[in-house]
Amino acid sequence: MNTNIAPFHLAIPVHNLEECRTFYKEILNCEEGRRSDHWVDFNFFGHQLVIHYKAKNKEDIHTNAVDGKSVPVPHFGVVLPWDTFHDLSKTLANKNVDFIIEPYIRFKGQTGEQATMFFLDPAGNALEFKAFKDLNQLFAK
Repeated sequence: MNTNIAPFHLAIPVHNLEECRTFYKEILNCEEGRRSDHWVDFNFFGHQLVIHYKAKNKEDIHTNAVDGKSVPVPHFGVVLPWDTFHDLSKTLANKNVDFIIEPYIRFKGQTGEQATMFFLDPAGNALEFKAFKDLNQLFAK
């Protein structure tokens, strides 16, 4: 597996710039980069995340059933090292993050065994964080 993957850039809409700025800085501990009155850059686990102000959207979150759970679509996130995932999930629970899907293990003892969790930022953007027991199985069938 290639571990020299280039960082991605993702821009997401938020209807409450300051509340989301606080969330990414204080809840997820992302380092803030450049900013203006309408957007803020963050170091999102080695990737560039930009939150952009956009008036609130009234659409409901769409979900797909996965493992009997309602997975929000769209969503974004990162794959973390196994121990980092578990440390982060404890930190988020201690900070009273309301999980859409609480941390759990998928495919236990099988190819692709992974930990995953879902939650929303204050603007309703769905985030998924996951970790693979064996990162070499990230794309295994």
